[in-house]
Amino acid sequence: MHAPPSTARPEDDAPHRAQLRAVAAFEAAKGATALLTAGGLAWLGAPQLQRLVEAAAARLGAPLDGGRIAWLERALSPGNLHLLLAVLAIYAAMRFVEAWGLWRARRWASWLGCIGAALYLPFEVAELWRHPGWLPALVLATNLAIVWVLGRDLARRRRQPAP
Repeated sequence: MHAPPSTARPEDDAPHRAQLRAVAAFEAAKGATALLTAGGLAWLGAPQLQRLVEAAAARLGAPLDGGRIAWLERALSPGNLHLLLAVLAIYAAMRFVEAWGLWRARRWASWLGCIGAALYLPFEVAELWRHPGWLPALVLATNLAIVWVLGRDLARRRRQPAP
């Protein structure tokens, strides 16, 4: 005979809550990193960043007149830098909102995190295929773990009656 379904809510299970909070902390760390990066880029400013790119290219013996170095210098123009700073701020806000929702065991946050992490998986598999190494493998494993934790949270919520 089957036991009746549990009436415990997902956020009431301590190990499950700890996993959601670990993912929330990771997402908050990503948001903080984006803000710190934006702050550093804003503090340096476009002219200083362009000089740093030129100095690094010269030190590495890379040609300055074309290719990726020239593209990077153009990308670090003041207008583009403002756009990059805006994108980093939006990314950080999204990570903080997701982290808050996961910390509070909100269903929408599990959906947002699961879909967001799953979108990266094909690109991470391709990167690992093209450039095998510990870093691409670690990134892939981390996102697989996030998808697993959040997908399991969503499956648990679906099986349990609404409060």
